[in-house]
Amino acid sequence: MAKAIKTDQRGPGEGAKMVTARWQPHREPMHVTALRTVGIAVVAGSVLALASRGRIAWPMAVLLVLWFSLGGHFVELWYLNWLRPRLPDARGTQIAARLATWFAGGVLLAFGMALSARVLTDARSARQPSWWIGGVAFIGLELVVHLLLHLRGRSSIYNGRG
Repeated sequence: MAKAIKTDQRGPGEGAKMVTARWQPHREPMHVTALRTVGIAVVAGSVLALASRGRIAWPMAVLLVLWFSLGGHFVELWYLNWLRPRLPDARGTQIAARLATWFAGGVLLAFGMALSARVLTDARSARQPSWWIGGVAFIGLELVVHLLLHLRGRSSIYNGRG
């Protein structure tokens, strides 16, 4: 995860003053991203297919979940590498912007997921949930993922390093 780097800059006879470097871009090899996001989609898609009791075929369930696993990765990259470096360093501003990004990204990903389901299946007659449900669900999903990262000592929204 990208993080601000704080260094102790002491001059002769000065007390410590912390200087925050700009956020470093998040970089990850594409094969690592693909393995993680497709793996998540396969596991979550399998659970979705089993829970649907035959209404959703396994390949379709995996494809639909891939919207959130892979698409969510790109939402997070957009925040980390494009938006965050342009924001003030205030923690409250960073958190509010991240939550707004997750909400907007979740709405767009849910729309893509619903559009895929309509195009690839006979789900045209299925009742669509309200537009904002995807945003709220994606925020909840990201908070859980970041909690797991935090518990593993990695950068997350909870510790201010991610």
